Amino acid sequence: MLKSGPMDEIIEVEGLVKRYGPLKAIDNISLTVHPGEIFGIIGPNGAGKTTTLEIIEGLRQADKGHIRVLGLDVTTASNEVNERIGVQLQASAYFDYLTLTEILELFGSFYKRRLSAKALLDKVGLETKATTVLKNLSGGQKQRFTVAASLVNDPDLIILDEPTTGLDPAARRSLWELIRQFHAQGKTIVITTHYMEEAQYLCDRVAIMDRGKIVAVAPIPHLIRALDAPCQVTLTTSKPLYLPQEKLAQLNAAEISNDDANTVQFYVKDPHQFLPQLLAWAEEQPVRVNNIEVAPATLEDVFLKLTGHRLGD
Repeated sequence: MLKSGPMDEIIEVEGLVKRYGPLKAIDNISLTVHPGEIFGIIGPNGAGKTTTLEIIEGLRQADKGHIRVLGLDVTTASNEVNERIGVQLQASAYFDYLTLTEILELFGSFYKRRLSAKALLDKVGLETKATTVLKNLSGGQKQRFTVAASLVNDPDLIILDEPTTGLDPAARRSLWELIRQFHAQGKTIVITTHYMEEAQYLCDRVAIMDRGKIVAVAPIPHLIRALDAPCQVTLTTSKPLYLPQEKLAQLNAAEISNDDANTVQFYVKDPHQFLPQLLAWAEEQPVRVNNIEVAPATLEDVFLKLTGHRLGD
């Protein structure tokens, strides 16, 4: 059981279990969130991310396990926890015909500590929309407003559940920068996402979750460096290139399946050793090389290695 005492971690979860009938949605998970970090819980839809957050937030009761948030037991001190956290739910419902200022003032009245509606709208770049009703906002503006609503009590911990789902790339990037601004102000932030690029851009550490289990918790660079082949090489040629599989194995390289016969990709352990041999094979055949790229492996590759399937499978 988690010990009481001075707060060392913002969130401490130990042995968390949640069942829905025969389905074990959360399967004995444990994690901690450090002060001042952006911590990501990543995985496909149905992995258990939202259920985990809802239990941490006190919105859902666990079948087993112990949870402390900001040094408080969420089962016995839920009111105190709610005063100090800000939550953006995956699906939020507001009053369509109230202005943004009116909604924020209403929400602020529920808390002992609160920020002014003007200050909140300034924070999220919606100061010119103060007298606009919610239904007249764009999708990206609505997402920014839901973040503003989660900050109404000036929380010590911000929890964002899939904050950019449904946004176009420009609106998504805009929200990423907003999250980074709050982090720079010293806020601890927890997000869930199934966008690996989002996690790589934002998170200091991530928990990779799949089928109710946490399969890894670490900083993203550590996870990538732990791969057998932490680099990707992509080669585009004038015609298909024959690749001797036994030599690929000798060079610690593995070909990645690709629908384009003129483009080949590899997971590679040592690109400095691999690239000269790859170019030599192309020259022998002969095949003209049109383009070559070397990049580090991604979080998607880590997920595949740890779970045996890609995120969208």
